[in-house]
Amino acid sequence: MTSRTRQGAVALAAALLTAATGCAGGAGAPETPPARQDPGSPAAPTAAGGASARTGFTLVASGDVLPHASIIRQASADAGGQGHDFRPMLAGVKNVVSGADLAICHMETVYGRDGGPYTGYPTFKSPPEVAIALKETGYDSCSTASNHTLDDGAAGLGRTLDALDKAGVRHAGSARTAEEAARPTLLKAGDATVAQLAYTYDTNGIPLPEGQPWAVDLIDERKIIADARAARKAGADVVVVSVHWGTEWQTAPDNRQLTLGRSLTASQTDGRPDIDLILGTHAHVPQAYEKVNGTWIIYGMGDQIAGDMINHAGSFDPRGNQGTLGRFTFAPPTAPGARWEVTKAEFVPQWFDTGRGRVVNLNAAAKEGGGNTAVRDTIRQVVLERGAAKDGLVMGE
Repeated sequence: MTSRTRQGAVALAAALLTAATGCAGGAGAPETPPARQDPGSPAAPTAAGGASARTGFTLVASGDVLPHASIIRQASADAGGQGHDFRPMLAGVKNVVSGADLAICHMETVYGRDGGPYTGYPTFKSPPEVAIALKETGYDSCSTASNHTLDDGAAGLGRTLDALDKAGVRHAGSARTAEEAARPTLLKAGDATVAQLAYTYDTNGIPLPEGQPWAVDLIDERKIIADARAARKAGADVVVVSVHWGTEWQTAPDNRQLTLGRSLTASQTDGRPDIDLILGTHAHVPQAYEKVNGTWIIYGMGDQIAGDMINHAGSFDPRGNQGTLGRFTFAPPTAPGARWEVTKAEFVPQWFDTGRGRVVNLNAAAKEGGGNTAVRDTIRQVVLERGAAKDGLVMGE
């Protein structure tokens, strides 16, 4: 993804025309993941007539966490100059995130060493305290495959995953070892075991570390499908694929997104779809939701945390601070061999107020009389532009 703050915009404008940038993540809390992330699940009880008596679940997902230099300064101020505190930035959506049975974020950037130095665009090294904030906001797992995953090489990748582990946040899309790369990330939600897989279109031209071709998962249709099928064999009831893709600053999904989305949602094994949900990031702007081949795709959730964004024309673009959270309610299969079905699909419009350094739940704020309804309605128009309303997508709060 591309990311810039207003300061120095003129000097950086030319570089923006060719560069791409990403998000960030942080460190710190218990080593043991919470019980709802335990991949083991007991055998499901069966009701009369063979119907499953298992419990369904809700899943929430959000877009790019992208700590620019201005975001790092805000976190320092929120910590009173003693380290960095990103929790106040996310407080406005904590009720949505923590209220879900399973919550997934996108950690686009890598973490620097404890104490710094920390950097924003173009080569990110974020404070590891981001991870603490993600955990305390309610996130269970984050995709870590982006064009910035190798901004600080294998060392930065390792620090990031170590910090997420310490905070009790699971992750998918990058790995420290071949063994880790080969294992799907399995998460517990209700009575379901959910697999999260994650992939990126590129790493900004930075080659994969020597001898570590598995360090970052790159988009490859055949591999994604093979990984999804392997996750099923490992016990996944639901397979969620996080994809870092698309054209920056373009609200409409590009041809690659549309083509890959159709192919992935069409893939089946024994009549059952291999993939149950696709979550897109990278474009910096909200993109549409669409149900394709019976499976929901979010083409792009936009940025969740980012500084003032400068687009490829060198201009401040407020869309770079707009985004959505997707919320999906899954119900157990009604017959042996059937899929877990999405019975309710929602989007929650959000905005990052760079003046205050806070994420705002726009629909909830509007109902309280203090929301930016014009921004909310703009996001809604983009989200629904591919006809998702007819398939039941509604705006939540």
